[in-house]
Amino acid sequence: MNDVPAVLLKAFKFGVVGLSGLIIDFSITWLCKEKLKWNKYLSNSLGFSLAVVNNYTWNRLWTFQSEKAWMPELLLFVVYALIGLLLNNLLLMLFHERFGIRFYFAKSFAIICVFAWNFLANFYFNF
Repeated sequence: MNDVPAVLLKAFKFGVVGLSGLIIDFSITWLCKEKLKWNKYLSNSLGFSLAVVNNYTWNRLWTFQSEKAWMPELLLFVVYALIGLLLNNLLLMLFHERFGIRFYFAKSFAIICVFAWNFLANFYFNF
């Protein structure tokens, strides 16, 4: 039971890092979709990808304070992020196209759902 507060602190830090990634994700998605008029799923993928780079860096340094070799850790982080991206896009399509939820609200719901996957996968299998 003594590990529960440590896990909660890591989840909180992961969430703070995720919030910075969310800002990057939404900003890039909005810029590409609304201003550059790119495809919404390409825009979503680019925003998500740039957020992954940000999130890996800060989670490695701050959340998990990892001292492992960075390349295998980054590759695993990217694999989990790609699974998260697939889940994100599938949920975005489901919420936006199937249920008619406005795009950015649907994107928000998808991000919330994918957060659990990303934290648990990285907590247990990566860092």
